[in-house]
Amino acid sequence: MSVRGRADETWPRPGRCRIMSVANQKGGVGKTTTTVNLAVALAMHGNRVLVVDLDPQGNASTALGMERTSESRSIYHCLVEDEDLRELARPVPDVPNLWCVPATIDLAGAEIELVSLVARESRLKRAFSAYDYDELDYILIDCPPSLGLLTVNAMVACEEVLIPIQCEYYALEGVGQLLRNIDLVKSHLNPELAISTILLTMYDGRTRLASQVAEEVRGHFDDLVLKTMIPRSVRVSEAPSYGQSVMTYDPASTGAVAYLDAGRELAFRAQNLVGNR
Repeated sequence: MSVRGRADETWPRPGRCRIMSVANQKGGVGKTTTTVNLAVALAMHGNRVLVVDLDPQGNASTALGMERTSESRSIYHCLVEDEDLRELARPVPDVPNLWCVPATIDLAGAEIELVSLVARESRLKRAFSAYDYDELDYILIDCPPSLGLLTVNAMVACEEVLIPIQCEYYALEGVGQLLRNIDLVKSHLNPELAISTILLTMYDGRTRLASQVAEEVRGHFDDLVLKTMIPRSVRVSEAPSYGQSVMTYDPASTGAVAYLDAGRELAFRAQNLVGNR
């Protein structure tokens, strides 16, 4: 962190807990990478963060060093069996102020099991309502690459959606459907829902296409787009195989520096949204 000269900087904390879903039904755009690295960046600079892994692949849990076995208790047990979320949250090794509710392969069947349950779209919201928000500054929900019941649960439970958009061809193709689904959830289930942040990922400054996509996204979403863009980085891809975020794996890498800047921008934007303390 000292590479940026901000090692001891404390970022502002929001006036109340910000619950954000990191969503995009297109796979491979950097949802999990964004969730994990923003969470670590925020926690390293004085914010208290909970990551909820809603993706059955459990990649966010792996990147945060969570042990996942067939015996592990996970977010599945909260959604389907009404287990207390507080009992499932585990501290992330070597990162103070950061907790994770992991996902296991059990979650793959949750879409089917949720269908027959009462208030199936708001199971996660009910779990959050039993959690004391005063203990947290951010809850980041890593959504699966689909628009099924798990993603709907995330959107009903949150107030903000963060959309990572890949700086490549077809980047905007799936976003239109995602926006329609967000509008549907807002109309019928969660009037407070809003897109608050767009993050451009996998940016390659050597190609004209990446610049064109970035320009098109900024033209469409305007101030919702963070100024920071996440470049393609080998270190970002390597870090999860060591059970780490790129922030702890190689703090001096271009990917870590970019996510640090994105986290800082997100934290300081919070002042304009919900006040600060």
